[in-house]
Amino acid sequence: MRRCQLAMLAILTGVGMAVIGCASSGPGQPSASAPASTTAAQPPSPSYVHLGDSYAAGSGVRPLVEDSDLQCLRSQRNFGEIVAAQRKTQYPTYLDVSCAGAATKDLFGEQYPGIAPQLDALGSATKLVTMTLGGNDGGTFGSAITACSDVAAADPTGAPCRTRYGSRFADYITGTTAPAMVRGLDAIRSRAPSARVIVVGYPWLLPAARGCYPTMRIASGDVPYLRGVQATLNTVVRRAAQQTGAAFVSMAAASSGHDACAAPQTRWIEPMVGARTTITLHPNAAGQQALAAATLRVLER
Repeated sequence: MRRCQLAMLAILTGVGMAVIGCASSGPGQPSASAPASTTAAQPPSPSYVHLGDSYAAGSGVRPLVEDSDLQCLRSQRNFGEIVAAQRKTQYPTYLDVSCAGAATKDLFGEQYPGIAPQLDALGSATKLVTMTLGGNDGGTFGSAITACSDVAAADPTGAPCRTRYGSRFADYITGTTAPAMVRGLDAIRSRAPSARVIVVGYPWLLPAARGCYPTMRIASGDVPYLRGVQATLNTVVRRAAQQTGAAFVSMAAASSGHDACAAPQTRWIEPMVGARTTITLHPNAAGQQALAAATLRVLER
């Protein structure tokens, strides 16, 4: 497991970070039954650990974290990296285990071969945990967007996705994602009992109405439908955070007007067509800076 310290090269605008102190490490202490002469003491867990999915990893924003697994698409400019640079004095050791495609189950199990469960990064010395998570459970974002995009061309001014799928996506979120998030956050608290846990909500993908077909291939009547699905997800994540004693950072107000339909110089989410990043429907560098700024405001309280 890599334990890294970061050097800040720039603040917020044009942020870049360089990994300067990576070493092989793992949380926890050796077993009491192990012979003292053959088992070296393990270093403490990092003081700050960044968990979560592609929104946490900053997937699509270059450059990638050096020596990180390419499958995780972990950006040097994701919001955890920015927060770590800003709070280096308070949290001197930092480990980023966020990974593209991560769902709540990947807290507990190997996501890809060689990608350890994210909970393994935590320990008694961890004092801060940040994350976004839940959007990949049941393919919440991916499945809903793909399903709605597939039917949009047949009725671009109607609501063909809502007609076909109804409450299917929201029902999954409330019935399955909700308890999974509570279980995951409880496990984080168990592994890092002294940590302050901050869960960041997902910024808006779409405006409240109308949309921008075909830049976002979503029928105009399905724009509020999909926004409702996302609102359900953020509500579930917020309630799970409240239930488990974590802080929730809502991006709803801050990201209004910065969705994928906004102008290139304004948007925080890159659209399906004309994206300036390598991955669509994800926060760009400005979006990651906004996530970091919101997280830092919570840390100041």
